[in-house]
Amino acid sequence: MPRRKRNAGSSSDGTEDSDFSTDLEHTDSSESDGTSRRSAVTRSSARLSQSSQDSSPVRNLQSFGTEEPAYSTRRVTRSQQQPTPVTPKKYPLRQTRSSGSETEQVVDFSDRETKNTADHDESPPRTPTGNAPSSESDIDISSPNVSHDESIAKDMSLKDSGSDLSHRPKRRRFHESYNFNMKCPTPGCNSLGHLTGKHERHFSISGCPLYHNLSADECKVRAQSRDKQIEERTLSHRQDDNRHATRHQAPTERQLRYKEKVAELRKKRNSGLSKEQKEKYMEHRQTYGNTREPLLENLTSEYDLDLFRRAQARASEDLEKLRLQGQITEGSNMIKTIAFGRYELDTWYHSPYPEEYARLGRLYMCEFCLKYMKSQTILRRHMAKCVWKHPPGDEIYRKGSISVFEVDGKKNKIYCQNLCLLAKLFLDHKTLYYDVEPFLFYVMTEADNTGCHLIGYFSKEKNSFLNYNVSCILTMPQYMRQGYGKMLIDFSYLLSKVEEKVGSPERPLSDLGLISYRSYWKEVLLRYLHNFQGKEISIKEISQETAVNPVDIVSTLQALQMLKYWKGKHLVLKRQDLIDEWIAKEAKRSNSNKTMDPSCLKWTPPKGT
Repeated sequence: MPRRKRNAGSSSDGTEDSDFSTDLEHTDSSESDGTSRRSAVTRSSARLSQSSQDSSPVRNLQSFGTEEPAYSTRRVTRSQQQPTPVTPKKYPLRQTRSSGSETEQVVDFSDRETKNTADHDESPPRTPTGNAPSSESDIDISSPNVSHDESIAKDMSLKDSGSDLSHRPKRRRFHESYNFNMKCPTPGCNSLGHLTGKHERHFSISGCPLYHNLSADECKVRAQSRDKQIEERTLSHRQDDNRHATRHQAPTERQLRYKEKVAELRKKRNSGLSKEQKEKYMEHRQTYGNTREPLLENLTSEYDLDLFRRAQARASEDLEKLRLQGQITEGSNMIKTIAFGRYELDTWYHSPYPEEYARLGRLYMCEFCLKYMKSQTILRRHMAKCVWKHPPGDEIYRKGSISVFEVDGKKNKIYCQNLCLLAKLFLDHKTLYYDVEPFLFYVMTEADNTGCHLIGYFSKEKNSFLNYNVSCILTMPQYMRQGYGKMLIDFSYLLSKVEEKVGSPERPLSDLGLISYRSYWKEVLLRYLHNFQGKEISIKEISQETAVNPVDIVSTLQALQMLKYWKGKHLVLKRQDLIDEWIAKEAKRSNSNKTMDPSCLKWTPPKGT
């Protein structure tokens, strides 16, 4: 059996030979010999780094340690002689240079030494590549220029690792992979183009040019026109910045000219559609239905239509940014529509319905008990058995067909939870879903021969330390812009008057809620000022008579520019122009029954809970 050649620099017990360092010093004295050795080290380091991924240092029982800066890397092998019994030792094992890791690991070789004692004489010494060294260049020899060798070996290992991973597909984020195979839901659309004119593809109706009766090229032309207008507006604003800033600046000449231009453009609005245009619009609606946007030309002035188109493009651009950031996906709100009574309502926001219902694109609800179901068949069977024709609780108000029911969240928990889940489909800031026991719900309905149909509701805490008279308020979409929201607000303040308290809605208010409350507070203040005959007025007196919080009164007066500070005093200006405008509107609505009558309220404030 051929005997192995003993490696230089290692003794029988696996430690380094003392003469090895002397030999190396003698070798380094020659420049030519040093140059050849450095080239050999470079080649051997490259081979070691290339094979570092295939061989494990622990499996081959090799140790690369650091002794001195000049001789940092040395290879330790076992002797071919019979090993003497040694005590178990733990050797620090440093990963190969090509891996770039400086973390030292401690490996116990005692068990492996006793197990593989008989194999040392028969098996040749193994290098990191798994083969016996054929020449001195195959052995890792220390070199003074170790850092240079390490950098070359590291670059080659990175190149090799990069080539190995080239066949792997590029990872995508969730929203990118989700939209990778998507297409626009509009029938006949190939998903090319975008309403904003800034993207090559779209995946939603909000960005579909075909849905908006446009082409991709037209969207790009409109985008260029909008960008040009933005540049002109920015330039004009920079010129206006040089003006002296005051608290109430007068409009500039440019703003006055623009206002006159807008007034002239709005005067050119067509009085009505011709017969041919009406037929064209009806044919378009019958052909495409809800899959296309209705034709909007000649319905208003060109200026207002262009303003609406710009707002559409701006909203579509914001939605596209959110989608690219991964904050929204096209499936974030799976419930798109709900069948509610004789109406089919499009949802606005996500609601935390149970998962088996949230995955459905369409939800079916009983408009009386608010139970939600999966199919039309289940709803039809439920309606045949449902005995509810009005909300639970006590009817505390009735005038004509309008009724208000007081529902206790503790006594009718399921109904109130279903009501909150329904409201979340149309409210963005609502956070109350299941914890309904501390709240009272006031549900407004409209009665006919089939039952009491839900108009809207508001909730309030049974014991509010901040005197909030409304926690959440909602008007159903099919009853919006008909005065019912203002009736709900008026009813909440009517309850506060009966309780002899001053109330205010809980913040934050939704956008539509803030508009409704601003309109109501304005109407209350103008009515009070119209009936007020004195010369001195007090915010506290207004608050006590109207049950509106003084903070809300002051903010409304400031919005109407009726609160001034003059000579150290706050003055309330009685603007007769606003009062006359309000009187004219009240005269037009004199025949409307959309007001709350305090005499029709039959209610006693609850005494604790």
